[in-house]
Amino acid sequence: MTTATIPTQTEPEPTAERARTGLLLAYLRPHWPAMLVGLLLGLVANAAGLATPLVTKWVLDTLGAGESLARPVTVLLVLVVVGAAISLWQWILMGRIAERVVLDARTGVIRRYLAARIDQLTRRPGGELVTRATSDPALLHQASGSIVGLTNGALALVGTLVLMGTLDLVLLGATMVAVVVVAVLMGLLLPSIGRAQEAAQESVGRLGGALEGSLRAIRTVKASRAEQRQTDALTTHARDSARYGIHAARRTALVWTISWTGIQLAVIVILGVGAARAERGLIEVSTLIAFLLYAFGLMGPIGELTQNLTAMQAGIAAAGRLREIEALAVEPGSAPAEVGPAGRPEDEGAPAGRTAGPVLALRGVTARYAPGTSPAVRDIELEIPRVGHTALVGPSGAGKTTLFSLLLRFLEPERGELLLDGRRYSDHTPAQIRGRLAYVEQEAPVVPGTIGDNLRFTHPDAGEDELWAALRAVNLHEKVAALELGLDTPLSATTVSGGERQRIALARAVLRTPDVLLLDEATSQVDGLTEAVVSRCVRQRAEQGAVVTIAHRLSTVLDADQIVVMDRGRIRAVGDHATLLSTDEMYRDLVASLRIGTATEMVTTAPEADERNGSGTLLVPHDRLPQE
Repeated sequence: MTTATIPTQTEPEPTAERARTGLLLAYLRPHWPAMLVGLLLGLVANAAGLATPLVTKWVLDTLGAGESLARPVTVLLVLVVVGAAISLWQWILMGRIAERVVLDARTGVIRRYLAARIDQLTRRPGGELVTRATSDPALLHQASGSIVGLTNGALALVGTLVLMGTLDLVLLGATMVAVVVVAVLMGLLLPSIGRAQEAAQESVGRLGGALEGSLRAIRTVKASRAEQRQTDALTTHARDSARYGIHAARRTALVWTISWTGIQLAVIVILGVGAARAERGLIEVSTLIAFLLYAFGLMGPIGELTQNLTAMQAGIAAAGRLREIEALAVEPGSAPAEVGPAGRPEDEGAPAGRTAGPVLALRGVTARYAPGTSPAVRDIELEIPRVGHTALVGPSGAGKTTLFSLLLRFLEPERGELLLDGRRYSDHTPAQIRGRLAYVEQEAPVVPGTIGDNLRFTHPDAGEDELWAALRAVNLHEKVAALELGLDTPLSATTVSGGERQRIALARAVLRTPDVLLLDEATSQVDGLTEAVVSRCVRQRAEQGAVVTIAHRLSTVLDADQIVVMDRGRIRAVGDHATLLSTDEMYRDLVASLRIGTATEMVTTAPEADERNGSGTLLVPHDRLPQE
């Protein structure tokens, strides 16, 4: 089993610590006005607490003099009540600030995720991204009040020491020795707590990523009898997190023990020295009692300092991890575009004429996913007609998905340019481009919500008539109508089959006819009858606009007006089915591998046909065979 080690600092310790503290302060800066109020409330509460031992001395002196105790006792009660009320107010205020800091941090992470470029997100496991938005901001909760707590604690400590000095300087000297020793030891131990907290959160992030992947593939895990192996792998990350957490807990416990023990030893010294001085008449007994009350009171400020310094270390670690998310590169013009009545982003600068020329064009496009890697596509020259069906085919890794990523502007070209209606992509925002396209993923993920929510995901203002028309286009209207709640039926990934998910996704895409419909193998998980319905829907859309499909089953592109054969990131050939069968060897191989017959196969012998596809049946429609 692999083990992790506590990460070491690569920067000089003071510089790195200041930089990390600055990250935490950046999250607290918007809340300074409310934090200032909390600080003032804390100072008033501390003042009431600091006055209590002096009033107690007054009570004792009054008692010794035989005078009335009404006035000093009344003042003592007022101090207690006022201090309690102000402390309650401060606690509520600081709690509200803490929740707002956490909310701001989570909102910032969510916004950054949804504005970030696709490649920035896909480099990290989904579970880790979830952890960054949930667990890490939670660590800012206590840290948000640490600045106020540290200030209040420091001022209370200084105030306590000053008042102790007014009572007896000798006893103050004994107290200062204990305070200095405690401060030095805490300063040495606290940085390691922050590093351990950060390492623990990193392990939690890795655990989240691994767990998310295992749950997504749970059927494969169970079918492969890999439950125990996956459990062992996942618990390794959990153990790493626990080990770092235990390391932090040990250091925290050591800090607390040192601080409390130091004060208790100081109290013992004060009691011994003070008793000796009182016995010799150097100080009054009431003064010794007041000094002891201040000594016991030191536990409050020192405990507050210890607690807040520990919380700050955890907050600094969380702020550093959150800042990594804020460093994710975002898409250009990531602010949402204005949406017009048709649900399409307004593009006043777009050319008025959209009836001539290709709707999309790629001119010498080369793109790669990361610097230093091989290009995913090279020198792509392609035009997508404004009307008609264009199919992308080729072996795995040929670059088909990369072309879709370029068209949807999930990926920026390294060289060359893309054109929409003759205008460069760089002249449009991503939202404007995607407002002209509709996209159906191969996995067709279900959006949380109802069937209606899923259909309206792209066009929230769509009416029910439009929804039913879209469902009818994909042959789902009868099934949805038979449901008790109809369009309001809650939908989850476990309540629909793969084919139904794809049909819902296709219905969402064709809800309002887009300029370009992009389909990533829309028939990969549907039965034969449903495939015919989907194919008919595609043909109908191709008569009104552009349809571009990625096909892993060539049976879905036999009706395509233009077939683009890709191999190793380049376009190998372009043509229709009949032309490519007769001119391109790779296309013929792809056809043969999928058991789609050709005209030549019509004259093969029965044994040859049986050897190739298990029967002598011709699988290609007669009207799609190449003509002699």
